[in-house]
Amino acid sequence: MRFVVTGATGLLGNNIVRAACRQGDEVVAVARSANASLPLQGLPVTPINADIADPKSLEGAISGPVDAVIHAAAHIHLGWKGREESERINILGTRNVLGLAAKLGARYIHVSTVNVLAVGQPDQVIDEESHGLPQVPCTYVQTKKGAEQDVRSAIDRGQDAVIVYPGFLLGPWDWKPSSAQMILELRRGAPPLAPSGGCSICDARDVAQGILQAIEKAPRGGRYILAGENWTYFQLWSEIATRLKQSKPWLSMRPPGRWLIGTIGDLLAKFSANEPVFNSAALRMGAQYHWYSSQRARDCFGYQSRPASESLDDTIAWLREHGKLDPS
Repeated sequence: MRFVVTGATGLLGNNIVRAACRQGDEVVAVARSANASLPLQGLPVTPINADIADPKSLEGAISGPVDAVIHAAAHIHLGWKGREESERINILGTRNVLGLAAKLGARYIHVSTVNVLAVGQPDQVIDEESHGLPQVPCTYVQTKKGAEQDVRSAIDRGQDAVIVYPGFLLGPWDWKPSSAQMILELRRGAPPLAPSGGCSICDARDVAQGILQAIEKAPRGGRYILAGENWTYFQLWSEIATRLKQSKPWLSMRPPGRWLIGTIGDLLAKFSANEPVFNSAALRMGAQYHWYSSQRARDCFGYQSRPASESLDDTIAWLREHGKLDPS
């Protein structure tokens, strides 16, 4: 089969490219960055430098036949700022990639996020149809919701598209890094207070394989959570600290501390072009329980997720191997 993969140098996109190459598929790897050579080095792919927000650069570089377009590119910022750039990539880019798939007559796989679904509770795990607490309406959440609305509209018009919702991704080949940035930040010294919520930890390798399975087996319009083990952030940070041989956090952050730190972060953002990672949106999201079930994906196409501890071990090993983390 022949696939187009956007975001081919990102954590998930790069794992999708590698999984497709391993099973003998032909891959057109689309990346915006001119520094795509290292993530794609040695892979039998056709690299394309294109801006998904520019339909001319995208369509002019790709021609058929193509079996599926996997849209894994996204702009991720957990905060209140950066709305214009997030809309340009997450919403306008999605429209352009949807149009490309329609033009090529290819199946479209939309990589969304569990952050557009309802939020769970310590005793409630969310699935694709669950009702629960709303997500924090930050820039990333709002623009990913907007992108999904466009995909659902295209499905209603008859386009062959499938939506997948990855959880908190870990794993090797995190070149930027993205999710692994949490590990690098904790390496500099774990704060005594961990976020009070939780996340569903999944491995980018497993999610990539699930997406390839969905291409062949999922029906048009299907929606599938691709998540994993549900851990509190306190557990995740403690496990990271143990592997880095550092002090573990003492407690989970409570509302007064969360409000104070978030307020300071928001005030700093008013005087800087860059929003601090400890802004109120990120802290509010960290207090939520993003716990999800992947049962529908397991039943439909056999999605499997490995233990979170294995993903964490492999992520840290990869970071060390590639000089992004000090040797143990």
